[in-house]
Amino acid sequence: MWGFDFSQLDWNEIGTASVDTLKMLGASAIFTFILGLPLGVLLYQTSRSTTGWVRVVYTVLSVIVNILRSVPFIILIVALIPLTVSIVGVSYGVLGTIPPLVIGAAPFFARLVETSLREVDRGVLEAAQSMGASTWQVIMKVLLPEARPGLLAGITITVVTLVSYTAMSGMVGGGGLGDLAIRYGYYRYQKEVMIISVLFMIILVQVLQMAGDRFVKHFTRK
Repeated sequence: MWGFDFSQLDWNEIGTASVDTLKMLGASAIFTFILGLPLGVLLYQTSRSTTGWVRVVYTVLSVIVNILRSVPFIILIVALIPLTVSIVGVSYGVLGTIPPLVIGAAPFFARLVETSLREVDRGVLEAAQSMGASTWQVIMKVLLPEARPGLLAGITITVVTLVSYTAMSGMVGGGGLGDLAIRYGYYRYQKEVMIISVLFMIILVQVLQMAGDRFVKHFTRK
């Protein structure tokens, strides 16, 4: 049908590539949130300060975040090969893809965190401070809970972005569905493999987006 022959597909290899994509996505998402959340909070807190040295800290962090966000991921993953090897010992496969995924996505998520925190009503924060709450208490008990819907939406956007990053990592032997699509669909002209790989990634993105939307709706109910 339409010149496609799906009967010769190696479903075991497709299954392995799908699992590899999920491994890359899961591990990189966890480390992205671990690094990106405090970085976003730090950006927000330092941006509000009028102290000279704190403003310098914000400017430096902001420049670093902007640089990492502006570099195309396919270039970033190649540029970070020495760092990746020093961290995990390899620069290819699932393990070798996780460090550049985290370094590429954490600044992106940090900006989303900063934006979400800026949307919190300042009156709520001032009320907590007037009651004697410390900065740490304001952050943990007021700021983050109030920004939770925006943070969940940011998590969803970041995870979906990571899916596209995992696909691009296939250009440099990163493994997963992106690597499968490039090796078979591009180099060997097996368009059926590319179609299945793209279809699986579309389904994955749809599932992640639907799950994220449900979480956001749940936490925004009055």
